[in-house]
Amino acid sequence: MRLSDAIANYILEQLKEMHGTAEIQRNELANAMGCVPSQINYVLTSRFTPEKGYRVESRRGGGGYIRITQVQVGRDAFLMHVVNSIGDSADTATVRAILQNIAHQGLIPKETARLMAAALSDRCYRDVPPDTRDKVRAAIFKNMLLASI
Repeated sequence: MRLSDAIANYILEQLKEMHGTAEIQRNELANAMGCVPSQINYVLTSRFTPEKGYRVESRRGGGGYIRITQVQVGRDAFLMHVVNSIGDSADTATVRAILQNIAHQGLIPKETARLMAAALSDRCYRDVPPDTRDKVRAAIFKNMLLASI
């Protein structure tokens, strides 16, 4: 198992044990995992994102901590949160990650997620100029999500 997987699994276990909110101390976790603190940051910024249903807060200083909260809201509110977090552009990888998360949570059927992913793939945007491709994809993706609310 890769180190980043081990760190993510540890945090997920903490979230499960603490019913959706975990507080960790970055340096202590880094020491326990035998890594540098920046590795903890990498896992937090890549795996515990708003698009994946998490909120991460940090407080610096001697008693500082990092609090990870699994967002627990209703289906429509969560999808609206996703729409608002997309921004003005979205690449294929971001769209796939969001779709995988909302399908995994049962917010949309897996078949719908696959159809949306196909419609938002790079293959469909070959004729769109590269500098506007991600903007067009984001606008279409937001409208797809809004239509399902």
